[in-house]
Amino acid sequence: MTTRRRPAAAAFLVLATLAVSACGGDGGPAEPTGPTIPPDPASIVETSAAAMGDVTSVRFGVQPSGVPIYIDSFESIALNSLIGRFTVPRSADALLEVEVNGSLTTELGAIALDDEVWLSNPVTGDFEPLPPGYDIDPSRFFDPENGWRPLLANLEDVELVGVEERDGTRYHVRGTAPAEQIEVITAGLVRNQDVTVDFWIQPVSGLVYAAEFTTALGGGTVDWVLELSDFGESFAITPPPSGT
Repeated sequence: MTTRRRPAAAAFLVLATLAVSACGGDGGPAEPTGPTIPPDPASIVETSAAAMGDVTSVRFGVQPSGVPIYIDSFESIALNSLIGRFTVPRSADALLEVEVNGSLTTELGAIALDDEVWLSNPVTGDFEPLPPGYDIDPSRFFDPENGWRPLLANLEDVELVGVEERDGTRYHVRGTAPAEQIEVITAGLVRNQDVTVDFWIQPVSGLVYAAEFTTALGGGTVDWVLELSDFGESFAITPPPSGT
């Protein structure tokens, strides 16, 4: 039986702030208007690659499902979901829902500022420098210049699936992404496999608002859903409270 633990008091206020802010405001910014990108795959991904490479801030969500994805080398902490915020050049905070030892579901906070990363302890809730054996730097989940720009620019076998409604009108584009780009946008959790990715792209700005793909892992598969929103919003990402 899986049980759920509330974060300890030392981290609870920070985690609650992250949860509220990562959900975004009421309705978010208005959809951009203007000429749409020509509805052919090459034009769409070319424009999207440039737009995503120029992103300065974004809210992001990661929802994997399938076989467990462990964020530690001991294979004791599996990622259920993640929501967070990113600003250039390399600052991010995130709220992770994780399952510990296959039986306890809890929430962890992660903060990255430049080269420093903190993770809240799953037992005490105190923020600590990222321990050896853990690989969950939240700033790695969104890299505009080295991740999303080449991801879109290097897509192969690109096709326009259609024009769909997904929190607004979107171009639905599908293509095969090289392994090195998939590794970057999953913060290193997926390695050594080319992957077919579905993108939902805003037809005026070229920004990607959602991506879905399936990867192989340990004899099973993982279905990934990435959601992006509130591009360009200003938010302050700060170190954890002193004394935690």
